Amino acid sequence: MKQNKNGVWVSWNENLKYNYKSLYTIKTEEELQTVIAKSEKIRFFGSKQSSADIAAGTETLIDITAYNKILEFNDSDKTITVQSGVLLKDLLEAVEAKGWCIPCLPDINTVTVGGALATGTHGTSGKLLSEYVTNCRLVLADGSIREINEGEELMDAVRVSLGVLGVFSTVTFSCEEIYTLHVKEHPESDSEWLPKIKERLKKHDFLRVLWLPHTDKGYVITGDKIDTNTEIKEDLGPDYLKHRRKASKILYKYTHIFPWFTVVANKLLYRGFFRATKEHKGSLYQATVTKSRGSTLELAEWTISLDVFPKVFEELKREINKWSNKSFIHIPMDVRFVYKDKSWLSYAYGQDTVTMGCVSRNAATADSYEAFKSVERIFLKYGGRPHWGKRFKAKDAELSKVYERWNDFKALRETLDPTNKFLNPYLTDLFNAKVVEHAYA
Repeated sequence: MKQNKNGVWVSWNENLKYNYKSLYTIKTEEELQTVIAKSEKIRFFGSKQSSADIAAGTETLIDITAYNKILEFNDSDKTITVQSGVLLKDLLEAVEAKGWCIPCLPDINTVTVGGALATGTHGTSGKLLSEYVTNCRLVLADGSIREINEGEELMDAVRVSLGVLGVFSTVTFSCEEIYTLHVKEHPESDSEWLPKIKERLKKHDFLRVLWLPHTDKGYVITGDKIDTNTEIKEDLGPDYLKHRRKASKILYKYTHIFPWFTVVANKLLYRGFFRATKEHKGSLYQATVTKSRGSTLELAEWTISLDVFPKVFEELKREINKWSNKSFIHIPMDVRFVYKDKSWLSYAYGQDTVTMGCVSRNAATADSYEAFKSVERIFLKYGGRPHWGKRFKAKDAELSKVYERWNDFKALRETLDPTNKFLNPYLTDLFNAKVVEHAYA
């Protein structure tokens, strides 16, 4: 076990910085237990890619990234067991090597398994990643181990828990036989793709829409399971499409000073990068998961009932298209779909859900990005729920209205962590915890 003293923790895009007294890099479950047991206040982190302030801000920190072994495959049950510091990339490549897949994947592979589960990471046209967990070992505040199996009510609380009930040690995922997706991509006007959502969810195995604010267009991505040997005419579009991030960075560089220029930039980006049609095939992982992401992003994401989404979308569109409003939104806004589940703090608890992401390409000026404020206000108005790993301002009072099991979760948290060991200032405020302590500085 390695210990660093008196340093500075910095998030992936340098928006969050905290001093710490001790930072431990652990490699075994015993080391994880020891550090947690002896610490008064502690948080833990992986690849630091959360836009929410949940990973640091305490005197003691644990770097989980070296706790990254793939421990076991169970061929008869099609399960894989890993340590929680494993990168999603390594988990998915190991699963594919067995001829398996996890049927619903997030759009990025650079986060740790523990962080992805704690914040409710999800894919589209399926479930949260955490819904595929069949067993986990949780290190509690006193350093003891609690093993939790699928079917226990506690699993529904732990699946999405922001790391405040305990720390994931090892996790077992259920898998399925690998399959091939035939993916098609093309632009559509808002009047076309919006009313077709439910029809397409029934028709296709994969559905995602990249909405392009201020253009009246969406970029529709569908996927259908096919036999691996089925031949298709692959078309990945013009070579210049690979330069979209570079073009976006240039066009959005000064939009925090001149927000209205976002409208012009979006129209240019649509014409340059979102008018092409594409067609390709591959495994779910190879065909749909982003393999890298720039660090100049800040992200917010909100979710809403599938039935209510059209009303929310239309109101959001009207609001941001007003020139009197400064909520000019960078493209794209990622629209995905998650089916209902029973996890207490899941966005899809009790309802089929639409998620809508909002991105700022200028991470350093995200606090003044009006779009985040408008999206949150409109989604909350209709009972929307925030993504735990992304930016939002809502706290206990608002969250208790949109999460049916919010107070049950708070009571469980107080039972498992009576001294608030796993709370940093942000989480203390979020849960309106009784004892408020400030970060070491």
